[in-house]
Amino acid sequence: MRDRKSGYGTCANGGKYSCPVEATLDVIGGKWKGVILFHLLDGTKRFNELRRLLPGITQRMLTLQLRELENDGIVYREVYKEVPPKVEYSLTEFGCTLTPIILKMREWGIEYSKRISHVRENEM
Repeated sequence: MRDRKSGYGTCANGGKYSCPVEATLDVIGGKWKGVILFHLLDGTKRFNELRRLLPGITQRMLTLQLRELENDGIVYREVYKEVPPKVEYSLTEFGCTLTPIILKMREWGIEYSKRISHVRENEM
């Protein structure tokens, strides 16, 4: 899990973060959270569905990332009392406010991938 005690300094007013971007990255930063959130934009997903969508993530890491997002109020976890247990994840109302940010990150990633691909082609 992340170490929220370290950071880039403190605000003059004694706040937890030195910059609002630091606060955002603390919640959605890292290798997997943005991708998890992107897949949850389409709607509710079960745990194993997320694992299939993210083949490179371990079960433990997915659990940790989902737990952090849940603790931050971004993801809602619903457990159904049945055998075998069924758990579903969805964005909270507050988590949905990240939609334009995640979609913009996707758009930027597409453009960046094209640029890198073009640069590599020219190097050959």
